[in-house]
Amino acid sequence: MTANPELEAEQAYIDHAYACLERTREQARSVRSEVQTGPGGTFQARYERDVMIEQADQRLAQTEIGDQSLCFGRIDQVGADEPGPTSARRLEGDRFYIGRVAVSDATSEPVIVDWRAPVAEPFYRATGREPMGLVRRRHFATSGRVLRGIDDEFFGEARDELESGAVVGQGALISALEEARSGKLGDIVATIQGEQDEVIRAPLPGVLVVQGGPGTGKTVVALHRAAYLLYTHRFPLEGQGVLVLGPNRLFLSYIEQVLPSLGEAGVQIAVLSDMVPNIRASGVDAPDVARIKGELRICDLIAKAVRDRQRRLRETAIIPLGVERLRVTPEDSAELIASARKRARTHNGGRKFFVEGFYRLVASKMREPLDWHVVRDRIRQLPETREALERMWPQLTPAELLNDLFGSPALTRLAGRKWFTDDELALLRRERADVASDIVWSTNDVPLLDEALELLGPRPKHKDEDAIRTYGHIVVDEAQDMSPMELRVIDRRSLNGSMTIVGDIAQATSASGHTSWESILRHLPMRREPNRAELLIGYRVPAPSMELASRILTLAAPGLRPPRSIREAGDEPVIERTTGDRFGVDLCAAVGREVAAIGSGSVAVICPSSWVSRVEGALDAGGVDYGQAHRGRFDHQVTVAPVTLVKGLELDACIVIDPQVILDEEYRGPQTLYVALTRATKRLSLLHIEPLPEVLRAPSVG
Repeated sequence: MTANPELEAEQAYIDHAYACLERTREQARSVRSEVQTGPGGTFQARYERDVMIEQADQRLAQTEIGDQSLCFGRIDQVGADEPGPTSARRLEGDRFYIGRVAVSDATSEPVIVDWRAPVAEPFYRATGREPMGLVRRRHFATSGRVLRGIDDEFFGEARDELESGAVVGQGALISALEEARSGKLGDIVATIQGEQDEVIRAPLPGVLVVQGGPGTGKTVVALHRAAYLLYTHRFPLEGQGVLVLGPNRLFLSYIEQVLPSLGEAGVQIAVLSDMVPNIRASGVDAPDVARIKGELRICDLIAKAVRDRQRRLRETAIIPLGVERLRVTPEDSAELIASARKRARTHNGGRKFFVEGFYRLVASKMREPLDWHVVRDRIRQLPETREALERMWPQLTPAELLNDLFGSPALTRLAGRKWFTDDELALLRRERADVASDIVWSTNDVPLLDEALELLGPRPKHKDEDAIRTYGHIVVDEAQDMSPMELRVIDRRSLNGSMTIVGDIAQATSASGHTSWESILRHLPMRREPNRAELLIGYRVPAPSMELASRILTLAAPGLRPPRSIREAGDEPVIERTTGDRFGVDLCAAVGREVAAIGSGSVAVICPSSWVSRVEGALDAGGVDYGQAHRGRFDHQVTVAPVTLVKGLELDACIVIDPQVILDEEYRGPQTLYVALTRATKRLSLLHIEPLPEVLRAPSVG
């Protein structure tokens, strides 16, 4: 086979880039080693050493790309306007190689330009109508460090003259879309499309809302945006912090490698329950309970519960001090409480004012004057004192407050009767735990605990532990499912109102799911008019599968347009009827068929939540090796996944079990089924016992 000189030249350049990258790493390692082994010195010297070590560590982290390709393309700019009409003359402009991280040679000349740099923008944005100064855009098809192919696009005058002899390989985007899924979300840095790049590079201030249908890449775009903002606004965001919030831990596991592959390992990726310290939130509430806990009126209940713990004495407390018996009356306690409330913003913050007032009051009741500090030291350990203080103004954690509140019908009714019916309050009640730290909270309890933390404030000796951290930018995925109370948690953690909010209204499956972005935005910081973007092109779902799913969209979100799939070719969905007796046999056969069809790719069996045990039993009987999504990971080729856990994920092949049961059993059936039908990147199958929903039997919707 004849060698391709262009391919060889580009391979040599890529080899040079890797050598420069390794030299940069060695320099960082050398600096770190030398500084780390240096003498102790003065405080200033030790401080400077720590700073240098941190900087070296950051540089090492930024250059760590693992097995990902360093360089994925090149742009050739139009040369300066010189005499002569030829395109060859115009190709004398600058040439830039685009990659994951910036790399320079020994003379500090750029070898690779970071994909986030302004000069790299035309690589993603240039079109025939708007070439953005380019004559050529070249995509590299690589496997690790090896260049496999080249795909060239030409612009302007150069097109006719250069296209005939060009080396054109398989389109980078289509090639990436056809790759088998590994169970982890990969970056799209080599194949970002124009509408996606516009979202990624949108200005930092304010709230950016991104509506995107299934397969439009909204999640990965949001993650690339986080990386872009950190690159562009390193100061101040590196100090303020960037937070990415996902819907569940399975989702976090799915996206965990994207940002590190882009050289950004310092972003905090979390679920909402991570925002409240020292709690376990794994319980699941019934939809009616979840809905109540998500409504803002719960704030009034919690605020009243806090005030109810600032209680006057029922009867006079007698404090022994020497031969005296000092009396603190219920009226005295009421005045102390009123005074402390005026001076404090939070409950725990007010305790010090209350306690000081209590000791001053006791000292004032003595026959002979005595400094209140002396009185405090003499009576603070008395059981009478401790009992009185605990009665009137206890120090509380959020867990203790809500454990007491919801564990007592009397306290629940006292706090909430103004805003809730008796039936609703009954739904909030739970058995009181002996120790609050033993409680397993539901995810819907997290915003309530956070609201309590805001009102209670840090405990005096736990200010760092109890403090609410804020962030310079927050990325929220699947925002359409966030309740008003959950959005309140996010608002509380925003330092300056800078957020990226992504989701799909048609995929609102939670009890508190929203039907419009307006209902979401009213609960977020609006320091300026929000920016909006819509991703309209679908990259994941083949057109035949999207056509089937779009029928459900008419029920899930009437009037919302489905994304336009660029993958017009694709296998038609396989729809099979089975019976209860044959379900196991037919399921195992369907799994075998899909595994054989996709080779090394991933297969998900997506079933109604109530069917997980039945599906797993059928696969066990058939000897099928499978993983369990509810355990937290897609670590097998075949995975059983309840339909409630697959949002945001993508798999090569999906077998959706009994769509009618999903419609009937899940809280938001149409939206949940729409999610299930749009997870597959290659093959979609439906296996059903119950009759197929009528909408799926109907002709396609125009």
